[in-house]
Amino acid sequence: MFFSASFYQYVLSKIYEHLQITFTSLFLASILAIPLGSILAKSTNAFFANVILRIVAAIQTVPGLALIALTTAMLVLLRSYILVPTVGFLPGTLVLSIYAILPMMNSTYSGIRGIDPSLLEVARGMGMTRMQMFSMIEFPLALPAILMGFRVSLVWTFGSATLTSLIGSGGLGDLILQGLRTMNVPIICFGTIPLMILAIFFDGLVAHFGPKLLKGPSYKTTENS
Repeated sequence: MFFSASFYQYVLSKIYEHLQITFTSLFLASILAIPLGSILAKSTNAFFANVILRIVAAIQTVPGLALIALTTAMLVLLRSYILVPTVGFLPGTLVLSIYAILPMMNSTYSGIRGIDPSLLEVARGMGMTRMQMFSMIEFPLALPAILMGFRVSLVWTFGSATLTSLIGSGGLGDLILQGLRTMNVPIICFGTIPLMILAIFFDGLVAHFGPKLLKGPSYKTTENS
């Protein structure tokens, strides 16, 4: 079985499923976390910002299995009104997206809040609008911090995606669960080793190319100013 072509094709299909659910979750988390972190950082109501950050941090402390169960239960209740899947790709993606939000939102918030206020004063003196200040100064300068948050979410999501196999989301977690049920160590290895390689590879990829992307035209302009 372990040396048959069909088995290796099965492993490759699980790797593809794992990549699909991981990057879909990261994409959804990014389009929520980065704007929300930016809004909170720009908010004049510090109490409101702290409350939101603490709520998201509290959700992060919920155990993975518990959050999977809660998400599935909520989808079951919602199914009475809207036809939504209660198992499979959707609930798995929702759970992983929720967990991936905090690192990116915190890094975005910290990155923007950590910008030297004197730079913003100079920008105001030059007649820049709030949107221009954000797009040309605040966001480019916060990108290194945002990138660090993305890397944390990336590695964490790769590992946690194995848990969503419990609700039929697919991925390398299927191999690990199959190996655990039958106490088959080689099958467990076929699930864990590719997972470790993928997490290290993509983290290294972001670490290598991320700083180069930060040196784009807008970032250079901001640095030179």
